[in-house]
Amino acid sequence: MDNNTQSSKEKRLPFYYLLLLILAGEAVFILPFVLTRVFRPTVLEAFQLSNKELGYCYLAYGIMAFPAYLLGGPLADRFPPRKLISFALWTTALGGLLYASYPSLLILIILYGYWGVTTIFLLWAAMIKATRVWGGSKSQGKAFGFLDGGRGLVGALFGLLGVVIFSLFATGNLENIEFEERKEAFRYVVWVSSVIVALVGILVWFFLKSPHEEDILVEQITKKDIKKVLRIPSVVLLMIIIMCAYVGYKLTDVFSQYAHDVMLYSEVDSAKVGTFLLFIRPFVGVLIGFIADKSRVTLWLMISFAISIVGALLFALGIVTPGATSLFFLSILITASGIYAIRSLYFASMKEGRIPLALTGTAVGLISLIGYTPDMFATLGMGYFLDASPGLQGHQNVFWMLTAFYIVGGIASFIFWRWSRNS
Repeated sequence: MDNNTQSSKEKRLPFYYLLLLILAGEAVFILPFVLTRVFRPTVLEAFQLSNKELGYCYLAYGIMAFPAYLLGGPLADRFPPRKLISFALWTTALGGLLYASYPSLLILIILYGYWGVTTIFLLWAAMIKATRVWGGSKSQGKAFGFLDGGRGLVGALFGLLGVVIFSLFATGNLENIEFEERKEAFRYVVWVSSVIVALVGILVWFFLKSPHEEDILVEQITKKDIKKVLRIPSVVLLMIIIMCAYVGYKLTDVFSQYAHDVMLYSEVDSAKVGTFLLFIRPFVGVLIGFIADKSRVTLWLMISFAISIVGALLFALGIVTPGATSLFFLSILITASGIYAIRSLYFASMKEGRIPLALTGTAVGLISLIGYTPDMFATLGMGYFLDASPGLQGHQNVFWMLTAFYIVGGIASFIFWRWSRNS
C-alpha cells in the first residue's frame, strides 16, 4: 500500500473512532488500577490486605505484563484492533466478578497476573496501532494527546461514578459506616464497573471499524531493526525517563491514603481526593500539549520533572499536616501536574529523538519493556514504606522515593534536551 493510498484511507476514519479508543483505553484499567487509586483505604480493609500485600498483587501484574508489551505487538499486526480490544475488555470485566467475591490473597495475586495479560497483551499494542492509524501521517501529536488526556477524563468520570455508587449503597452516616456495609457498597462499585467495561467492549466490537483494517500491512520486525533502534541515544534515554515517570504515576495511588492516614479524612472524603486527582490529568494533558508545541517537547519534559520534584519535597519534608487543607491540595496539584505533564510528553518527544516513523512500533515496544517495569516494584516499595512506618513517616519515605526517581528522570530529560538540540 503506497503512501498516497494510505493517506486517503486514513482521512476516512471518523472522530468517534478515536473516542472509542479513549473510552476503551481507560475502561480496561478501571478494575485493576482506578478503583484502588480512588478507594485505596477501603480496598485494603475490605480485602484485609497490608500495603505490602497489595504491592504483591501489582508485582504479579507487572511480571505478566513485562513480556506482554513485546508479544502483543505481533498479535496486533495479525488481528484487527477492534477484536483484540473487545476481547481485552470482556476478559478484564470477567475478572471483576472474581474481584467482587473478595478472594484470598493468593487468588487476588493470580487475578492481577491475569489482568496483566488481558490489559497489556490483548490491548496495549492494538490501542497504540489503532491510534496511529487514526492520526495518519500529519496528526500523530493530536491523536496521542487526545488519547492520554481523554483517558484521564474517562478515569476521572469512572472514579466519580464509583464514589456516587459507594455513597448510594453505604446508607446512614458515611463518616461512621460499619465494615460490612462498606464492603458491600464497594462490591456494588465493582459490579457496576465490570458491567460498564463489558458494554464498552460491545461498542468497540460493532463501531471501532476501519474500512481498510484488513489491508494494513504487517510490519516485519527483524533483529536488524531492533539493533538499529537500540543504537538511537534517545531510545535509551526514554527508557530511563519513562521508568522514572511511571514510578510517579504509580505513586499517585498514595494521595487518597495520605488524606485518610495523615489528614484524617473519612473514607468517602479520601475517595473524593482520589477523584479530584483524576480530573487534573485531562486538563494538564491538553494544556501541556499546546504549550510544548510552541517550543520544544524535551524542554517541557525537563521542566515538568522539576515541578514534580518541588511538589514531592513538600510532602517528603513533612510540611503537609492535618489542618493544612489548602497546602495539601496545592501540593497535590503541583506534584500531579508535573507527573501528568510528563506522561503526556514522553512519547510525543520521539520526533525530537530522531526515532524513524517506520520503526515507531519497535521503539515503543522496547522502550515500554523497560519503562513500565515500575509495575513490578513501585507499589511494592510504597507498601513496604507505609507498613514499616505507619502514619506521616511512612508517607514521607514514599515521597522521598518519588523525589529520588524524579531527580534521575530530570537528569535524563536534561541530557535528552541537550542532545536533541545539538544533534
